Amino acid sequence: MKATFISLALTGALSACQPSRPGSPEELKSVVVAYFDGISRKDFARMKALTTTDFLIYENGKILNNDSLIDIISGSPYTKVTYSFENFTINVDNNSGSIRYSNHGEFVKDDASVITRDWLESATFKKVGDEWKLDFIHSTVKK
Repeated sequence: MKATFISLALTGALSACQPSRPGSPEELKSVVVAYFDGISRKDFARMKALTTTDFLIYENGKILNNDSLIDIISGSPYTKVTYSFENFTINVDNNSGSIRYSNHGEFVKDDASVITRDWLESATFKKVGDEWKLDFIHSTVKK
């Protein structure tokens, strides 16, 4: 009986020490796409749910967090915003990951005028519990 208890205790302890399973590139990619979908839909709760509490964006020399980005989005004159992505390079392990990608945005105003922008972006991720969260985005307007 004593040997069985020790065996069970060791098995439990060893399984608790096992590293979490590695993330897949598709998991990280889906977080980026969902975050920008949240921006497009002005779904601020979704944006916050997809990011760490200390999430930051570096964009055009400014440092933004979700709250400052939400302020910008809330005051935006654009009625429709869409993003598309390509050229993903993804690295992921058990608890962190990074992505480099190209982002294309189309912004439509009430008068139907359209502005487009292209960015080179990178993002880092942390695993929080069992979920992948955006930790940081760096965005540069593509020339």
